[in-house]
Amino acid sequence: MRRAVFPGSFDPITLGHVDIIQRSLPLFDEIIIAVGVNADKKYMFPLDKRLEFIKNLFPEESKIKVEQYSSLTVDFCRQKKADFIVRGLRNPADFEFEKAIAQVNRELSSIETVFFLTAAQTSFISSSMVREIIHHGGDYTKLVPPSVMLS
Repeated sequence: MRRAVFPGSFDPITLGHVDIIQRSLPLFDEIIIAVGVNADKKYMFPLDKRLEFIKNLFPEESKIKVEQYSSLTVDFCRQKKADFIVRGLRNPADFEFEKAIAQVNRELSSIETVFFLTAAQTSFISSSMVREIIHHGGDYTKLVPPSVMLS
C-alpha cells in the first residue's frame, strides 16, 4: 500500500492545501492529513476545529484519513507505516526550506518527500495570510474551502 502523510498545522486549511490533496490522491492508496500540535505555537483555531474543517471537506473520500500528531513527522510516518510525505511548494523560499527538512527526514528514515508545485491560482495563498484577513474582518472566503466558513 502506498501511504502518504500530508503534515501541517492547517490553521486553517486553504484552497492551496485542497489543491495539493486532490492532486496527490491518484498517486497514493491512502493519504493521512496529519494536523500537527505544537505546544509553543499559538493557533487561531483550536485543534478540534481544524480537524473538523478537514473532515467536513472530505467526508466521502475513503482514501483520506485525518489525524492529529505531536511528534516528529518521521516518527508519525513510521507509526502509520507511511513511506511518503507530501508537501506543497509555492515559491523558491518554500523550496529551500522544505528541501532542508526533506533531507533531514531522509537522513533519519527511509521516508521520501514528494513535492507538488502549487497551482498558479492558489500559489499566493497561505494560512498566515488567511488568519490576518480574518483577524481584521476581511473577506477570506475566496481563499478557503466552504468547510472553513465562519458564522
